[in-house]
Amino acid sequence: MSKPPPPIFVQRETYRSRRLMDAARLLPVLGACLFAVPLLWPEEGGGTISTSRAMVYIFGVWALLIVATALLSRRLGRGGGEGGSGTE
Repeated sequence: MSKPPPPIFVQRETYRSRRLMDAARLLPVLGACLFAVPLLWPEEGGGTISTSRAMVYIFGVWALLIVATALLSRRLGRGGGEGGSGTE
């Protein structure tokens, strides 16, 4: 005799939307950590980083955060409308 498969604790769409919400909540923390990286760069000696490179890094992180936020909001908006109406 074969056992029936165990029941799914949480539906896949609900699980995925919750993980996306968790990622959206952690994105500002990730951004703050990435913005703080230039503070760890050496200030004196031969291994200094120029201001222009630091600004390119900051604007690169800024652009990356914008793209990540846009992707997360698009996926949350698409999933929230379908999953939210079915559970209420």
